[in-house]
Amino acid sequence: MQPEDFIAAEAALLDAGRFDDWLALFTEDGHYWVPLLGAAQADPYSHNSLAYEDRLLLQLRVDRLKNPRAHSQHPASHCQHVLQRSAIEHEDEATGELTLRTPFIYVEARGDDQILLAGTCRHRLVRTPGGWAIRQKRVDLLNAGRALPAIQLFI
Repeated sequence: MQPEDFIAAEAALLDAGRFDDWLALFTEDGHYWVPLLGAAQADPYSHNSLAYEDRLLLQLRVDRLKNPRAHSQHPASHCQHVLQRSAIEHEDEATGELTLRTPFIYVEARGDDQILLAGTCRHRLVRTPGGWAIRQKRVDLLNAGRALPAIQLFI
């Protein structure tokens, strides 16, 4: 599978609510990062982030979303990712790692409420024996500094 197709398949898993399958795309040392300052934020340590989650925290979120007693999921949230074509920003042939940049629009709906977010994802992928895997997914929201509604799912 081409890396660009992998990114589209990852978004399709989220849109289908297949969170366990989505989580399985991450390496054991993988991270999901949504910087509070968007693209202006250099790292997750010198400033707060909307999310900076390792595999354990991602698993806890996935488990919460699946729990029928999760109050925030009555009614359940649904999402739709609209992606532009991914472009490779950096490739390291020695390590088999590459970074892709993908502009997106994200819509999350729950009951009568709907939120619309736009931004750019940067996926740091590594080649594994089973195909591509996510070492880091960074989501830089457009106008990230503004007040945001509660985002229930994964962008």
